[in-house]
Amino acid sequence: MLQRKRITWAAGLLLGLAAGSAWCQPTGGGGPLTLERAFEAAWARQPEALSFDAQQAAAQARRESAGNWLAEPPSLELAGKTDRFDGNHGSREYEIGLALPIWLPGERGGTADLAMAEMAAGESRAQAARLRTAAAVRAAYWDWQRTLIEAELGRERLGNARELVADVARRVKVGELARADQHQAEGALATAEAAAAEAGNAQAEAAQQLRALTGLAPAFDAGRIPPAEADPGGAAVAVAADAGHPAVVELRDRAEVARRAMALASIQGRANPELSLATTRERGASGEDWEQTVTLALRIPFGAGSRHQARVASANAEAIEAEAQFRLERERVLADTDLAQVRVESARTQLAAAERRAQLAKESRGFFQQAFRLGEADLPTRLRIELEAAEAERQLARARIDLAAAISTLRQALGLLPQ
Repeated sequence: MLQRKRITWAAGLLLGLAAGSAWCQPTGGGGPLTLERAFEAAWARQPEALSFDAQQAAAQARRESAGNWLAEPPSLELAGKTDRFDGNHGSREYEIGLALPIWLPGERGGTADLAMAEMAAGESRAQAARLRTAAAVRAAYWDWQRTLIEAELGRERLGNARELVADVARRVKVGELARADQHQAEGALATAEAAAAEAGNAQAEAAQQLRALTGLAPAFDAGRIPPAEADPGGAAVAVAADAGHPAVVELRDRAEVARRAMALASIQGRANPELSLATTRERGASGEDWEQTVTLALRIPFGAGSRHQARVASANAEAIEAEAQFRLERERVLADTDLAQVRVESARTQLAAAERRAQLAKESRGFFQQAFRLGEADLPTRLRIELEAAEAERQLARARIDLAAAISTLRQALGLLPQ
């Protein structure tokens, strides 16, 4: 029964490792997948990155239109009058004119200011989108690194369990240990097989999540923990506190666009006036001389009334909402930064404790391994020490990853991209 159970767990382990290795074949570029490379690959796939140039071109076109002398393109007017279908006395009149829409007072400058604000908002919106992409990549990347550590430690634990089973089987054969000890060792091996298979499956799932973001199948160096990002220090904290965070800047620029739109809406209380220049050539009847006149006219529309008030009120509401979002986001960024700093310090303390525990567990395992070989320690004690040592190694590896992830989270809270 134990043999069949071990074979089942071994099959699961092989499936998990096969799935993990399938995800670890790089699809582009050589070497392990770094956090910075994962971020750049993920950002290149984002809709904001693909549409950024087109959006900026549209804003630039609006900015250039504000530099024109006319509010809208001019229009050509053609007209003709004849009595051919009535008395047919030869009366003729032909008119050609040009209509020129002109800016309202202050409208041209307001349109230019709005276009400039939209260009700045487009840039900050892209930067905020980059930061949101970085947050998703950072979470997926460090989750994947944790599963790599778990899978590697699971394989090491499995190897140690196999060595122990072989040692116990040999000593049972010569009568130094009882059959019950062999059952305990084989039970520990089955547990290690199950844990290794589970870790392999988790590794494959985490790699799949990372691949969905980046389009790259992650590769790694066995036993290599990726270096942590640089600790940003107090200068970056001051920048974030001074509203330099991309998410804060995005809302600040959005509020500026809303204010400029409200200012422009308040100016555009009526349709644009229109200046017309026309020339008319006419005669009263056949045989009379042709006469030519020039007409200069100005058309001034009446105010829009309630429609104008509705546009101004709508723009004012958007400006108020954007201002409120800006203030809330700034407070959230400051709170997230403070919390991330606390977590970094906590992770450093946990790492120091994990290093001490791992060193003590390693030394204790060496003592008890020697004592077990000499018959001075029983198998349950040996199994307990092995389990404690494996757990200490696992805690140390996770503490290192957790510290790197905490620093990465702090950089995210400060609005810094992966590097």
